[in-house]
Amino acid sequence: MTDALRTGLPPHIAARICGHRTVDTTLGYAAIYPEDVINHHRAFIARRRSLRPGEEYREPTAQEWQDFLAHFELRKVTLGTCARDLGTPCVHEHACIRCPVLRPDPEQMPRLEEIRANLVDRFQEAKEQGWLGEVAAIEASLAAVEQRLTAMRDVSARHTTVHLEMPDFRTSAGRLTSDPASGY
Repeated sequence: MTDALRTGLPPHIAARICGHRTVDTTLGYAAIYPEDVINHHRAFIARRRSLRPGEEYREPTAQEWQDFLAHFELRKVTLGTCARDLGTPCVHEHACIRCPVLRPDPEQMPRLEEIRANLVDRFQEAKEQGWLGEVAAIEASLAAVEQRLTAMRDVSARHTTVHLEMPDFRTSAGRLTSDPASGY
């Protein structure tokens, strides 16, 4: 593990490979010095830029920036956030419960439970009326609701937030700024 980390394997990926719950456990296997972090990051950026077209690194136009921000506003849905890619339409016709790119918000669990209760009532009515197409559709929606509720419970049960502090490159890179007016 130490060799893998020292040769550039990102710690969060190493943590997943090893099955560690936190990156801190993985980092315990390697002595990572601030200079290493800076050098690896700079090398990563240089490799990425050498492989990607230069026009991708231009400043966006005002319209492109507005479109980008508008996309994120459109991703907000009742049960959470839609994770579809920038500029792509909703291919599921806003049937968010069944959509695989919905990222459910655990705070919306009561709302989803109301939706499940409504679906159960609609399912009973559809069965009684003999609406077999509706029965099949509601069954699919109910299965998706159960998956979403399970996902929401899992997210609520585990604390996945990892607070990574911002590195202080001034001192770690040997460039301590002593000008108090600069704020650094």
